[in-house]
Amino acid sequence: MIHEIYPKVFNNQYSDSKPEPGDTIMMFSGEEIFCRVEGEEAIFPKTEDFTGTDEDEFCYLFSIDDERFFMPDPRHADCFGIPEGYSLKNHTIFRTTGPRYLAFAAVTALALYQWYASSAYCGRCGAETRRSRTERACVCTKCGLVIYPKISPVVIVAVTNGDNLLVTRYKDRPYRNYALVAGFAESGESLEETVRREVMEETGVRVKNISYYKSQPWGFTSTLLSGFFCELDGDPTIHLDENELSEALWLSRSEIPPAVTDIALTAEMMELFRTRGYAL
Repeated sequence: MIHEIYPKVFNNQYSDSKPEPGDTIMMFSGEEIFCRVEGEEAIFPKTEDFTGTDEDEFCYLFSIDDERFFMPDPRHADCFGIPEGYSLKNHTIFRTTGPRYLAFAAVTALALYQWYASSAYCGRCGAETRRSRTERACVCTKCGLVIYPKISPVVIVAVTNGDNLLVTRYKDRPYRNYALVAGFAESGESLEETVRREVMEETGVRVKNISYYKSQPWGFTSTLLSGFFCELDGDPTIHLDENELSEALWLSRSEIPPAVTDIALTAEMMELFRTRGYAL
């Protein structure tokens, strides 16, 4: 999956650091990022590509091994010129463009950029905020509210019925391949309760024997994915939620298309069931 970058080590401990020559700079505009693509690899600007810029206008993100990553503070984005040789690319290119650790760095940085950009003003009193110098947070300059990054919990659900798997297609989204039932956890419910509710809402079937598989940070949407396998409980008849999905159906193991990517938890779970099944 995209966050699995071993033997490299990701370290997201906050540091009030300044960029130095050789550090990598992630520069964004909306959901696009400045980079250069050569073959199937992305290349990002370095600190030395930015001249005449105050070091305080950069925000430390994280490190991978000894490589440190920064971004322009969204509050001062107008101070930064576009580095020569780089252009905006949509974040979706990092589903296929490597190297893997830089793709992971790019989408993780995107999630942080979007949070910093949306936290420039206090949601309680409307005053401007400032970046904390001691932790990953924004602090209101008027009422003192401390704002931390928001990460939304999402369940990914593989519903099995013997040798069959319940698969779906999203409605009105660019991604058109088969997927699994998925949805956000609501206030006051456990992840297992989210599994039951989302499967029922989207497909109209009941499930039992819910078993946790693994999790994945997903910077593309600032979410934390939790994967579950479960079994059909009763009637397999599908009642499609046409507001969310364009299709939902049972596919046998032999009918499931082989995975074309290994970056996503959904793809890994479907491939696991297709090739080996899954012991609940």
